[in-house]
Amino acid sequence: MDNCVALILLLSSTITLTTAGDKPRLTDGPHECSGRLEVPKSNEWATVCDAGFDQQDAEVVCLELGCGLPVEVLGAAAFGRGEGQVWSEEFQCEGNESQLYSCKKSTSKNICTHDYDVGITCHTQARLVNGSDSFNCSGRVELQYLSEWGTVCDVSWDMRAASVLCGQLNCGSAVAVLGSDWFGEGRGQIWADVFDCQGNETHLSKCPISSWSRTACSHKQDAGVICSGSSLAFNEGQVRLSGGMECEGEVEVYFRQDWRRVLLDSWSESEASVVCRQLGCGSVFSFSSFSTSSLEHKHMCVTGFNCSGSEAHLGNCSSAQAVNCSSREQLSITCSEFKEFRLTEGCEGNLEVFYNGTWGNVCENGIDEETASLICQELNCGRSGIENRDKARVESAPNWLDDLKCRKHDSTLWQCPSSPWGNYKCNEVAQITCSEMENLLVQRSHLKCSSSPHQRQCSNHLPLRLREGHGSCSGRLEVYHNAVWGSVCDDLWDIRDAQVVCRQLGCGPALSADRSAIFGAGEEKIWLNRVKCRGNEIHLWDCPHSLKNHTECSHRQDAGVTCKNISVPSTTTPITPTITFTTTVGQTLKRTTTPPQNLSADVPFIYPASLLVLGAVLFLALVLLVVLFNQNRVLRRVLSKRRRKTLTEAVYEELDCRYITRRNDSTQRIE
Repeated sequence: MDNCVALILLLSSTITLTTAGDKPRLTDGPHECSGRLEVPKSNEWATVCDAGFDQQDAEVVCLELGCGLPVEVLGAAAFGRGEGQVWSEEFQCEGNESQLYSCKKSTSKNICTHDYDVGITCHTQARLVNGSDSFNCSGRVELQYLSEWGTVCDVSWDMRAASVLCGQLNCGSAVAVLGSDWFGEGRGQIWADVFDCQGNETHLSKCPISSWSRTACSHKQDAGVICSGSSLAFNEGQVRLSGGMECEGEVEVYFRQDWRRVLLDSWSESEASVVCRQLGCGSVFSFSSFSTSSLEHKHMCVTGFNCSGSEAHLGNCSSAQAVNCSSREQLSITCSEFKEFRLTEGCEGNLEVFYNGTWGNVCENGIDEETASLICQELNCGRSGIENRDKARVESAPNWLDDLKCRKHDSTLWQCPSSPWGNYKCNEVAQITCSEMENLLVQRSHLKCSSSPHQRQCSNHLPLRLREGHGSCSGRLEVYHNAVWGSVCDDLWDIRDAQVVCRQLGCGPALSADRSAIFGAGEEKIWLNRVKCRGNEIHLWDCPHSLKNHTECSHRQDAGVTCKNISVPSTTTPITPTITFTTTVGQTLKRTTTPPQNLSADVPFIYPASLLVLGAVLFLALVLLVVLFNQNRVLRRVLSKRRRKTLTEAVYEELDCRYITRRNDSTQRIE
């Protein structure tokens, strides 16, 4: 009888476990195969403690969910704190079980809270299909989630993610990212997640994933990749952008077994289109020249590419040649997929985002201290941030983002979940104030920047602001460096530098580059000197400059800027830009594309002194015209008098002649 009771209890326990839920789940992660582990318990979901949970336990979970093998096991609530119950037992799997509930269990000796919820990242299965080489190193990208294969949307895929995929498939590195017109359209599911890879991960599952670019995507936008291990690949002509920004930076090409900068000579919109396509960054938005003062790349550069514009990558264009860089102008490019954030007052103010060729707002919904702190860190504005709300600076600007909310494990802003890109209706937009103070409630505020994908990322962002002027678009220029706001020395300071500052601050065209501390002298350090912009750069840090404590310059030389402060933005439709670049002989050329503008198009820039000179010239011309007009009137009067006098004498003589004739005739008759 006791044995029967024991058997009934055992069966009852088994039924309770299996009927409470078929499988565990991974939640609050970037996709279905990564997140916080939860198991069904008493018709609810319970989290699992990280104590005693190891790689073998994770293998069973990943295999049961159809997610391949585990990449890593993360403790300390890496995917956020769960809710409800915490599983009271420890799983002791051997790794060959088909279900987690088939594993042995033991009573946990630890009292666990949600601060120790375990998370798992499983291996993402991937393949390249419909390629023409026998090595399977080129083709349409397909990924497997939960035992289902699907394609990848090309707007969610870039060169760095492609390089990780090629390495994962033992196909070398990525040479080109292509659309469905190269490898055909797939079928079934379309995965729209964005892999935010650094490029050095061993497989895709180690890349943070964001859902920012999730849009309605069809199989006409299926992404394809050519890896260096493919017979289609050309190792020569691989491309990357330096400068730390995605889809914007200085162009570098792999040429003759080395990475080399590209010279602007003979470069056109056709070559720029190929580069943006090859990088998976859409179409070309702008390209321009820049000069570098770094020792790197000074020895040899590359030039001579000649593309039609339809090639998959630069390796398919006519051969280039290596030349000495010397002081010749090198190439910087911005593609249409370039995105960027800024705060309107340097390290405080409204949060704005550049997308689709236009600066727009971010709605305040969802933004908390975790999100604000990550924004401040990415902008090099401090460790933590306080969120608030305000009205849009430019009411007609689009509201590009809504429901932006970062999690503890997000290492960059682009990994944070949000609603898809769009033009949302919200009465108030996000406003953030940054600080160097640590926030006890935000763990990331205690971390120093690192290159690790799970640590705070280092940024080259140099915040700017204008002080002591009229409004926020004029005043003394200050930059934020080493946690201190400092001024800029006016050596070499001119209107081209002011153009870049006004563009970066969203203040419209520059009206003047002010010198000699006309907005008052600063009090802190002088961080910048010898800034030498061309005027078409997107950021001030893109220009050659000297960043240090410049003790040789006094605050009587503080530089300032006066911008037009345009309050009407461009439309929300994509801008048709105008490329402006300067050749080595100083000839300015124009094409159809400009660097990302502010909320309006640029107008010609004129010095105030030039306006005064022009006014004086016009005044003198007016005086000269008045004098000439008076002289003309006098001359006409003189000529008129002479003409009347001449006509009177002629009539008189004619009458006199007739009188004499008549008299002679009368005399003859009398005779």
